[in-house]
Amino acid sequence: MTTVYVPRDSAALAVGADEVAAALQAQAALLGLPLTLVRNGSRGLFWLEPLVEVVTPAGRIAYGPVTPEDVPALLAAGMLQGRPHALCQGATEAIPYLARQERLTFARMGVTDPLSLADYEAHEGWQGLDRALAMEQAAVVQAVLDSGLRGRGGAAFPAGIKWKTVAGASAAQKYVVCNADEGDSGTFSDRMTMEGDPYVLIEGMAIAGLAVGADRGYVYIRSEYPHAVATMREAIQRATQAGVLGDHVRGSGRAFHLEVRKAAGAYVCGEETAMLESIEGKRGIVRAKPPLPALAGLFGQPTVINNVISLASVPIILARGAAFYRDYGMGRSRGTLPFQLAGNILHGGLVEKAFGVSLRELVFDYGGGTRSGRPVKAIQVGGPLGTYVPEAKWDVPLDYEAYAAFGAVVGHGGIVVHDDTADMAQLARYAMEFCALESCGKCTPCRIGSTRGVEVIDRVIRGDNRAQQVMLLRDLCDTMLHGSLCAMGGMTPYPVLSALEHYAEDFGIAAPQQRAA
Repeated sequence: MTTVYVPRDSAALAVGADEVAAALQAQAALLGLPLTLVRNGSRGLFWLEPLVEVVTPAGRIAYGPVTPEDVPALLAAGMLQGRPHALCQGATEAIPYLARQERLTFARMGVTDPLSLADYEAHEGWQGLDRALAMEQAAVVQAVLDSGLRGRGGAAFPAGIKWKTVAGASAAQKYVVCNADEGDSGTFSDRMTMEGDPYVLIEGMAIAGLAVGADRGYVYIRSEYPHAVATMREAIQRATQAGVLGDHVRGSGRAFHLEVRKAAGAYVCGEETAMLESIEGKRGIVRAKPPLPALAGLFGQPTVINNVISLASVPIILARGAAFYRDYGMGRSRGTLPFQLAGNILHGGLVEKAFGVSLRELVFDYGGGTRSGRPVKAIQVGGPLGTYVPEAKWDVPLDYEAYAAFGAVVGHGGIVVHDDTADMAQLARYAMEFCALESCGKCTPCRIGSTRGVEVIDRVIRGDNRAQQVMLLRDLCDTMLHGSLCAMGGMTPYPVLSALEHYAEDFGIAAPQQRAA
C-alpha cells in the first residue's frame, strides 16, 4: 500500500489541502488503488502548497501545487509510483529551496505525522529529554549556556542566563511559559512548529522545567491560531497519557505538567509581562521592571519565559551536545534561525539557515525576487516595528550585532518584501497607526506619541511646513525610543526613521546626501 502525505498546516489548508486529500481518497477508491493518507506538517515551500508527497522505493516524490481537479490526471499518470507529471517537483529532499537549508529545529517538519508519538520517537524524539533526565540540573543549564542559544523572540537575550537565574531562585513554585503569541507581520515559524511538530516544543519545555525546578508550564497561543491551539492541546493530552508529561516524566519520578492558554487578541501581549498579566486573567498591560520575571513572574513566582523557537531548539542541543549547535552561526549569534519570507515575494516560505546568511541571498536566491516581477524597493526585517533595510545593507550578514550596528533588528526572523510601487511614507504612517491601535496605554510616549505620530506624518505628506514637521517627527521618535516602557513604543520609531532616512523622496523631502550638498 502506497503512503501519500498531504499537509494539515494552516497555509496548506488555506489553499485547499483538505479538498485535495478528500479527492485523493475518493479517486483512489474509485480506481481500486490502495493508499494510506497521512496529514503531515508543511515543508514551508508555500508557493507549492498543497504539496503532495508519495513514498516510493527511491524516497518521497513531491507534486505541487495540487488542486482537487488535478487528482484524476495525477493518478492516471502514475503518481503513486512517483512517475513524471507537469506538477512533479522530483525528490522532495532534492528541491533546491529545501536542500540548501540547515534544518535543525525544523528537521522533522513535513517528514512526520505531527501527532504520532511513534513518528516523533523514530526521528530523534525525546533523546534530549532523556539525556537531561540523566544529568544534574546545573549541567542542563550549562549546556544551554554553552550552546550560545539566544532568545528567538526578538530580544536575543541568552536563554541560559534566564534559566540560570530561575534555577538559582528560591521558591516553592516555579513556572515555564512559552510565548506563542506570534503577532509580527510576515512570521509563521511558531505556528508551523505547533501545528507540524508539537512534541519538539513539549520536549523543550519539559527540559526547561527539569533544569530550573519548575513542575508546571503554560503555552500562550494567539487566538488567531485555532489549528495550533487544537494541535497543541491534543499533543499535550497524548504526551501525558504516554507518560512523557505528568507526575513521572519518562518514568523519572519528576513532574512536569503543561497546558495551553489562548490569548485574547492583543499584539502587546507578545511582550512578556503583558502576557503574564493575561495568563493570570487580567488585562494585558505591561509591567514595570524590575522585578524581572525570572525572579517574580507568573503569579509572582520565578518564571522562565522563552518563545517557541527558543524552546524548540533545546532538544537538539541536549541530544547532540552544545558544541554541535554552537558550530552553526557566527560571532555571538549561534545556531540557526527559521527565516520567514513574506510580502511581495515569488517563493514565500520558511528557510532555516545558520546566522550569517545575507538578506540578498534569502530574498533572491531562495525567494526568487518579487512576485510582481518589479524591482525590490525595501525589505522590512523583524516584524511590523522592524527597520526597512535599504539595498546598501542587503549583503550585511544576518547577525544580531551586525544588524544592531546600523539600527536594525533581526527579531523573530520575519522578512517582508516590498517592490518599487510601495509608498514608504504611508508604510511609516502605518507603523505609528499600528502602535496607536495596539498600545496597552500604560505609558505616555507610546499611547500619545503614536497618535501624534500619525498626525505629524499626515502633515509631512500634505506638505504643511514640511521641514519643521520632519524635525518634530524625529524628536517625537526620540522620545518614544527612549521613554517607552516596553518595545511596543520603543521600536515603533524603527520603521519610521528608516523610511525617512532611506526613502526621503516618498515624504517629499531631499535625500540625506542631497541635503548635505
